[in-house]
Amino acid sequence: MHSSIKNYEDIIRLIKSKIEDQNTSKLPKIIAVSKTFALDNILPLVEYGHLDYGENKVQEAIEKWSDIKIKKPQIKLHLIGKLQTNKVKFAIRIFDYIHSVDSIKLAKKISDEQKKQNKKVKIFIQVNIGSEEQKSGIDVNKIEELLNFCKELELDVIGLMCIPPINKDSSKYFQKMNLLKNDFNLQQLSMGMSSDYLDAIKNNATYLRIGSSIFGKRN
Repeated sequence: MHSSIKNYEDIIRLIKSKIEDQNTSKLPKIIAVSKTFALDNILPLVEYGHLDYGENKVQEAIEKWSDIKIKKPQIKLHLIGKLQTNKVKFAIRIFDYIHSVDSIKLAKKISDEQKKQNKKVKIFIQVNIGSEEQKSGIDVNKIEELLNFCKELELDVIGLMCIPPINKDSSKYFQKMNLLKNDFNLQQLSMGMSSDYLDAIKNNATYLRIGSSIFGKRN
C-alpha cells in the first residue's frame, strides 16, 4: 500500500473517532492538498478513489491535472491559494472550487469569465480572521458587503474559508468562523490543515485542507 493511502486511511479513522465522540454522522470533506507534489505521489490516491485535490497555483494545476481530469471527470479541483485577476480565466477552466475570493474586483472578474466560459464554480469567501496585514482575505467587517455583491452577480458562494495566524491557538479563530458562517446563513466552512484539522472539526469545518499529513513533508 502506498504511504499516501495509508496516511489517508489513518486520517479518516481518526476523524471518525472524533466525530463519533461528538454524536454527528457527517464527515467533513478532505481536500488532499497536492501543491508542489509530483504526480507519482498523487496518482496512487487518485487510483484509490479519492476525488478532491487542492492546488495553490493555477499554472501548476493546469500542468498536473488537465489530462487526469479528462480521464476522470469526477475529480474536483480546489484552488486554495491567492488568485490574481489576470489568472481568473485559466482558473475557471481547470478548477471546480475557488476558496480564496476576497475582493469585489476578483468577484466581478470571476463572474465575467464564468459567463464567457458558460461554467460555474463553487466559491468560498476568504476571511482574514486574524486581521494580519500580510495575509489575504477580507476584513470581517466587510464580509456582508462582498456577499451581497456576489449575490447580485449570481455567484455560487457556498461558505467561508480562513487560514488562522501561525503559532497561535487556532481554536478561537475557528470558533469565530463558525459564528460568522451561522450569521450569514452559509452552509460550508473551509478550515483546518495538517496541524489543526481536529480543532477545525470541533468547530464544524466541512472542508479540511490536508497536505503533508497525507503526502509527507514538502521539499
